[in-house]
Amino acid sequence: MILKSYAKVNLFLQVLNKRPDNFHNLFTIFERIDLCDEIILKLRRDNLIRVICKDPAVPVDQTNLCYYATDLLRKRFKLNRGVDITIKKNIPVGAGLGGGSGNAATVLMGLNKLWKLNISKEKLKVIAAKIGSDVAFFIYETPFAQGLGRGEKIRPIRALKKTKLWHVLLVPKLHVSTPLIYRKFDLYSKLTPQKQSAKMLILALKKTHFLQVSENLFNSLEAITIRLYPKVQRAKFELEKLGVNAILMSGSGSTVFGIVTSKKEALFLYRKLVKNKSLGRVFIARTV
Repeated sequence: MILKSYAKVNLFLQVLNKRPDNFHNLFTIFERIDLCDEIILKLRRDNLIRVICKDPAVPVDQTNLCYYATDLLRKRFKLNRGVDITIKKNIPVGAGLGGGSGNAATVLMGLNKLWKLNISKEKLKVIAAKIGSDVAFFIYETPFAQGLGRGEKIRPIRALKKTKLWHVLLVPKLHVSTPLIYRKFDLYSKLTPQKQSAKMLILALKKTHFLQVSENLFNSLEAITIRLYPKVQRAKFELEKLGVNAILMSGSGSTVFGIVTSKKEALFLYRKLVKNKSLGRVFIARTV
């Protein structure tokens, strides 16, 4: 079984407060984009779980989220089945694009079919929430959604079901430590006042009013990540220099994305940015 595993960007990410379990309560707006990995699932005759990936940044042991998702599914339904999980990576690792979370969600949905478990989406979402904060979003298979709690409580945004955005993504050559970003956020969060509105952003996205979109994109973590990783600021500057107005960092970084008006504009920016190898990897993506 061959499956596509999509990435996400956060168009809005507000950190609300720290929870007793040391996670943080968030309010976020997810967008699923067509930048994707490929997941190949192959049944085994024994009961081993084997993860195969050529990307050295991806663990292939029990710490891999795909392995964890498979094992969780087996334990929950008392199964004694094995599977080979091959991951062909295209989504950069540790870049705030939800690659690992999307992989885990794709494996859950794929094994549900491959093992003929007939688990409802509601039950899959409950399992997904135990794997990671972003995993449940990918189970919904929706282009836009609000995320609450740790990000695992998902509400699809029906008003945006017809909205399609074009992006250029710039991924600096660095690995951002999400735990470090949150620790620093707890120390310095009061330094960043917020003027942006999620309601205004959704309305602007619905009307594709790009000026209002750019005014209401927001990420609580961006200022902290920029302070610790100057390459993220440089990525923003490079997009600004090329005339992009709607720019934001996704998740805790390192990816910086710009929202543009057309595929033509995205291609133009891509050709400009890709010439400078020191900036990192460049992608074009669209809502899916």
